Amino acid sequence: MPLRTLLNRAAGPALALLAALPGCAPVDLLNATVSTRGLAVERAIAYGPEPRQVLDIWRPTPSATQAAAPLPVVVFFYGGAWQEGARGDYAFVAADLARHGHVVVVPDYRVHPGARYPAFLQDGAAAIAAARRLAPRHGGDPARLVLMGHSAGAHIAAMLALDPRWLAEVGEDRSRIAGLVGLAGPYDFLPIERPDIIEVFAPAPDPLETQPVTFADRHAPPALLLHGTADTTVLPRNSQSLAARLAAAGVPATLRLYEGVGHVGIVLGFARATRGASPALQDATGFIAALPPRS
Repeated sequence: MPLRTLLNRAAGPALALLAALPGCAPVDLLNATVSTRGLAVERAIAYGPEPRQVLDIWRPTPSATQAAAPLPVVVFFYGGAWQEGARGDYAFVAADLARHGHVVVVPDYRVHPGARYPAFLQDGAAAIAAARRLAPRHGGDPARLVLMGHSAGAHIAAMLALDPRWLAEVGEDRSRIAGLVGLAGPYDFLPIERPDIIEVFAPAPDPLETQPVTFADRHAPPALLLHGTADTTVLPRNSQSLAARLAAAGVPATLRLYEGVGHVGIVLGFARATRGASPALQDATGFIAALPPRS
């Protein structure tokens, strides 16, 4: 489900009051609080020929009095049930990750009904290849490239980190992914029951190949899986299952369950205006800072 719809349903009192104004939506209100002061933003960089194969890059502006060291690169995939979403809706995520010392890449990708599985994985892989290629000119360290996503975007990030096929198609190797951060992701969701989601994944010859847990092995990157216990959109058992599979394979996998936090609240923790919704930003940035480079 797209962030706009989820926020309309779950907005707190302050956002709900403002959202009652003509033309206002909660996500627009959140992004209206985003300042680009101290940040550099380059928008709509093409990574392929299709209209939705574009990405934005956010980074902190180097201090005039301090030499700029290469920064970790975070490729953030948004959710929307593999059917909707727009990179501009997640300015509040990109801005605060950038302010915490990251080069942040937010790609759009093809969605249903115009495209089905595995188009969004192929686009994600191409966006990662572009992010690694572009990182040095934006102050990023290609050896510290981390995949992050929320909801369906977390599924995309996990599939690209775990199933080696998609990155191999674009000349990349998953062994070069420094880490994975998943926010309320669907990683183990068979059998698929929603008709629209069944349609998204219908081209897969084997449903198991659509599940990140299928590919959890010892070659996976370190993972941080965050989930709210009150999430009824994507049940917490998804993160619990993937964390258990990774741990069994000997991969460092940290699972954090936030008591009483729902599907939207976990990502609202990235916005200044709603920072108290979850500690996801603090946990994610701490995890990324501790990751060793992978060249």
